[in-house]
Amino acid sequence: MNTIFRKSMLSVAGLAFAGGVFAGPIAAHANPAADAKPVAAVQTAVSKPQGDQSHISLNGEQTVNAKAIIAATKKAGLPERAAVISIATSLQESKLENLGHLGDMNDHDSLGLFQQRPFSGWGTPEQITNPEYSTTAFLKGLRQVDGWQDMPLTQAAQTVQVSAYPDAYAQWEQQATDLVGQHWNS
Repeated sequence: MNTIFRKSMLSVAGLAFAGGVFAGPIAAHANPAADAKPVAAVQTAVSKPQGDQSHISLNGEQTVNAKAIIAATKKAGLPERAAVISIATSLQESKLENLGHLGDMNDHDSLGLFQQRPFSGWGTPEQITNPEYSTTAFLKGLRQVDGWQDMPLTQAAQTVQVSAYPDAYAQWEQQATDLVGQHWNS
């Protein structure tokens, strides 16, 4: 009886394998639904965001700025991870708002999406408040960080930004990842 049972199980397993071999390639070439939008899979060196996560609802201007950061990242030829780091940095620095001079409310002369300072060599006020320029400047700094692709987001961002609050960037990783996943292919 054991022999018959074992042969039956091997036959079922063989059919399952054969079905997978023949159906797998067919399924791989099936057309997705016409209304389905592709979603980018964001590769991260860290399996999950570090620490407690923050989230804000974005208005139209903030969404446009997130898309501008993604576009500049793609134009620079960098991967999605660079866009995640950039958006998380901007969420921390300005909540994705392109901030002009705010008087005493500014940190010194910090401006734009990344709160970059003309005095520190990031560019002119006009350049820094241009989302493409400021993102490109941030990405230029990120490229100079050895191993940025494999380090925690907050460490990569802090190395570029040199913030008084080096661990604050981590709280935005999930929202930044979601935004890049939503808009990378749009």
